[in-house]
Amino acid sequence: MGNADLRSLAHIEEVSFDDVSGVVAVDAHNWLYRYLTTTVKFTNESVYTTSEGEEVANLVGLVQGLPKFFEHDLVPVFVFDGGVTELKSAEVEQRRERKEEAEAKREAAEERGDAVEAARLEARTQRITDVIHETSRELLGLLDVPVVEAPAEGEAQCAYMNRVGDADYSGSEDYDTMLFGGPLTLRQLTSKGNPELMDLEATLDDHDITYEQLVDIAMLCGTDFNEGVSGVGPKTALDAVKEHGDLFAVLDARDAHIEHADRIRDLFFDPPVTDDYEFDTTLTPDVEAARAYVTDEWEVPADEVERGFDRIDDALTQTGLDDWM
Repeated sequence: MGNADLRSLAHIEEVSFDDVSGVVAVDAHNWLYRYLTTTVKFTNESVYTTSEGEEVANLVGLVQGLPKFFEHDLVPVFVFDGGVTELKSAEVEQRRERKEEAEAKREAAEERGDAVEAARLEARTQRITDVIHETSRELLGLLDVPVVEAPAEGEAQCAYMNRVGDADYSGSEDYDTMLFGGPLTLRQLTSKGNPELMDLEATLDDHDITYEQLVDIAMLCGTDFNEGVSGVGPKTALDAVKEHGDLFAVLDARDAHIEHADRIRDLFFDPPVTDDYEFDTTLTPDVEAARAYVTDEWEVPADEVERGFDRIDDALTQTGLDDWM
């Protein structure tokens, strides 16, 4: 969910990598975007830009981020977004406008010679291009990391795979996986240190509410699909839903309105997902082919990705390919 207010209500606790294992359905766009912005912010542009001018910061990010899975007892399955849900079009347009504004500010920073500010703003203008889509899938394939194509929202597909038992966790920094009914979400997979575990059932128990009421609370605060009700934060929304029962009763009591409230509610409860996927949890990555793909075909300097590939090699050596999941 775009509104991080839900964190104050969600049951989230730090866990050790030693205490989690199994399959993680990774929200690919969320995961890639975070590595894209970090790579662009802290890496010289020449590192991820080819002689033809193509930017592939995603390849650097993938090689930096994937070892975390291989080094622990986790199998990543990258779930890519499908088409944009109609109800999310306003949010997408707002993100586009913010990127355009950041791009204008970046150009101004460059003109006045402020390299630090220009780099910070460059990170905010990143988007997942066709080249990033293509090269990410190619590299994941060489490393034998499964890919699932969602019909719409990747978070919804991750939550579905978690809910039906095909994945032990969703993997995302957002809160939508819980709103889409995902039982367990691993967060902070793009950060240093231990991950966080977000638990849907524990969240409901903590506040003595139903899953449907949790969605109603989120909608009152605001989601990627709707503006929240003015003046309503998570605590107020929680109290109001518990007092009145559901979203519509709260809206009536406050004489408030949420455009397309019934459709958005139904989207969380029954999103477009697919079960047309299959994958093997025994991964046999071709590290040398992946290394050549990144450094030779896409011209990323070898020393920029050497440590990441070495970590994957070391993880496979220590566990043995036959023993890895």
